[in-house]
Amino acid sequence: MDDSPGAPHDEPPQHDEAWFGALFDAHSRALYSYFVRRLPDGGRASDAEDLAAEVLATAWRRRDDVPDAAELPWLYCTAGYVLANHRRKMRALPVAVVPDEPDDVDPATLAVDDDAVRQVLSLLSPRDRRILLLVAWDGLSGDDLAQVLGVSRGGADAALSRARARLREAWDAHEQAVDA
Repeated sequence: MDDSPGAPHDEPPQHDEAWFGALFDAHSRALYSYFVRRLPDGGRASDAEDLAAEVLATAWRRRDDVPDAAELPWLYCTAGYVLANHRRKMRALPVAVVPDEPDDVDPATLAVDDDAVRQVLSLLSPRDRRILLLVAWDGLSGDDLAQVLGVSRGGADAALSRARARLREAWDAHEQAVDA
């Protein structure tokens, strides 16, 4: 190692083809699943593939902007923008349409088979729904959620806590309506 004055120390990792290959291997399936769960009626597999590819192409073009050790939150944040653009191109649809057809290989999707869950989720604000689904479906940690939301960890924890409380309230109201 060169210790002479002006020698580079602790250079950031190169975002080269090897880096992108590792990024693709580690996160392409998660991106695909992200889109399958969020496209109307589960979407077409080709739509989910195209959207995931668009996110990965953006990651390649903007590779210097992708933070090291926080790639997945950056990808999910970008995926949110890509999905919003895709929805704008489609006919008018509800903001969060939960798939009707379960994916036999994805337990998270199987969990939404219950119509009551879909109904209660539809009662929440888009932000609360997004927060809950990023944690429940996509398995984001508190730090990752904070990065996707663009807030501090404390802010993300508070937003998740509020979203969970509103989900409990909506669930309780739904059960009371069903029991009445």
